[in-house]
Amino acid sequence: MLLGGNVLEKHDLIIVGAGPAGLTASIYAGRAGLNTLLIDKGICGGLGLEVPSMENFPGFEMISGLTLIRKMKKQAERHCKIYENQEVLNITKVENGFEIESIKDKYFSKAIILAMGTKHRKLDVPGENKFIGRGVSYCATCDGPLFAQKDVIIVGGGNSAIQEGIFLSNIGAKVTIIHRRGQLRGENYLQQRIKDVGMKAVLNSEIVEIKGENFVESVIIKNDKGELSEIKTDGVFISIGLIPINDLAIGLGLKLDEEKHISTDKQQRTNIPFVYSAGDITNGLKQWVVACSEGAIASTSAYSDLENIF
Repeated sequence: MLLGGNVLEKHDLIIVGAGPAGLTASIYAGRAGLNTLLIDKGICGGLGLEVPSMENFPGFEMISGLTLIRKMKKQAERHCKIYENQEVLNITKVENGFEIESIKDKYFSKAIILAMGTKHRKLDVPGENKFIGRGVSYCATCDGPLFAQKDVIIVGGGNSAIQEGIFLSNIGAKVTIIHRRGQLRGENYLQQRIKDVGMKAVLNSEIVEIKGENFVESVIIKNDKGELSEIKTDGVFISIGLIPINDLAIGLGLKLDEEKHISTDKQQRTNIPFVYSAGDITNGLKQWVVACSEGAIASTSAYSDLENIF
């Protein structure tokens, strides 16, 4: 098959996105005998690499996202090709399959699994963009060691925010967590850990500005009464949710839900035949074990559908 004069590399299945869902999908697909390519715009793991520790992944009392991803990648490499640092730009439906164009090459596949995951939601307040890399961060695991023995703020109230706050506290940072609601949303055991590590919590408040000269020096917060106050800090770690990375899905014409996640049935099938989706880009519980489950289901569905047609 030709496209723009280039011979396309052909596969039974191409998986876009090498987080927990994509890696699991590739393991199942390769073991089923499908000629599989796993491709990612960065390195394997995505946001999973940022998880400082997990205590609820079966088989491990505690494990970091980085360690678990390395184990999953090593296993996946036995079953499929993996291309990292190769962003997919476009997917086009053609006869008997799909043409996939990346920044480096063009490919053909009979079926597609989209598992691009999510990206960090921003505060969208003055100073946020100015100080990215100079005190503003979205990854405590990546940047936390720079703030040992310093004052830092965590923005958010869910599990991820609390986990990042605990991680920062454990490396010596003095952590204040700011949440716009009157109660944190994290699981009870995590909320107990807040007390154990001595984190402070400022509730019913939100950041309206991040200030400083060359680096972050303070934040302006507004409480639920509209009152403004200033807190001195060396860093602001933002953990307020995630946005699905859905550009390829929109380009293909996939059905999305109200929150712009890819809609699937229980077998991870989308509204376009031979296109499946798994992981955080779909609507559901944002947990590794769920992403892995959906990846396995998506590959199993792809194998079954391909076996019936080709």
